[in-house]
Amino acid sequence: MKLTLALFLFSFYTVTAQQKPVETIYFEFDRYDLTSKQINVVSDFIKNIDTSKVESIQIYGYCDDRGTDQYNYRLSINRANTIQNLLVSKGFNQSKIVILEGKGRIVVKADTVENLYETRLRNRRVDLIVVKKNSFGKGIHNSFKDKLKVGDRVYLESILFEIGSAKLTPIAKKELDKVAVTLQKHRNLKFEIRGHVCCTPEIYSDGIDRDTKERRLSWNRAKTVFHYLISKKISKSRMTYVGCGNQYPLGKGDKYDRRVEFLITQI
Repeated sequence: MKLTLALFLFSFYTVTAQQKPVETIYFEFDRYDLTSKQINVVSDFIKNIDTSKVESIQIYGYCDDRGTDQYNYRLSINRANTIQNLLVSKGFNQSKIVILEGKGRIVVKADTVENLYETRLRNRRVDLIVVKKNSFGKGIHNSFKDKLKVGDRVYLESILFEIGSAKLTPIAKKELDKVAVTLQKHRNLKFEIRGHVCCTPEIYSDGIDRDTKERRLSWNRAKTVFHYLISKKISKSRMTYVGCGNQYPLGKGDKYDRRVEFLITQI
C-alpha cells in the first residue's frame, strides 16, 4: 500500500513537473535505498530529458519530521547521494550536477495536518531541479562555460538573495565557488557584476538594504559578489560592479529579480 501510494504521488508530481523543471523521487521511512520501480523511474527521467538543452541539475534531499535534526540531515544527504550515483551510473554527466545538498527534516505540526501519513510521505523525497540552457533569451547564458562574447550576460539561478538582503546564501556561495574555478581557467575574461532588486516602487531607483539602512541594495549585492570572488583569488582588475536597481526585471517573478548578473566586457 505504501509503495502504491508513493508511486501515485510520484506520478502526480510528474504531471505538475511538466510546467516546472522538477522531478521527485519518494523514499520509504528511514531508508535511502531504491526499489527496482524507483530505479526505473529515474532511468525514464534520464531518457526523457534532452541533455543537449540541460545546463545543470540540482539535487536536494529531504526527510519527514520524525527523528533528530542531525540524523535526518545525514539521511537527507544519503538520499541525495543515492540519486546522484544512480544518475551517473545511467550515463548522466556528473559535471552537470552543480548542487548536491541534504536539507534535513521538514518540520510539521501533527495536530494541524489533515493527512499526516501522506504529508510525511511527500516529505521523504529527493527533488531534481533541471536548469535549462539559455532559458532567458538571446544573449543571456546560464554558465561561464558557454561560448561567450562581449556584451553577453551570464545569469545563474543559484545566486539569488533574500528580500532586503545583500548577504550571500550558502547555495549562492557554492555556485560562486564553481564560478571562481571556471574563471581561473579563463584568465582573459573580464566582466561587470550587476546587482538587481525586486519589489521597489517606480518612484525609487533602488531598494533599501535592511542591514545598512541605505537605498543601495543592488549596489551592495554586486559589491558582495565582487568581494567574495576576490576572496577566491579572482583578480579585482578583471571585475567591476554596479547597481542596476529595478531597471531590468526578468519578468519571471520577484524571486528572480533579487539577483546579480555578469556582463562580459572582455574575452
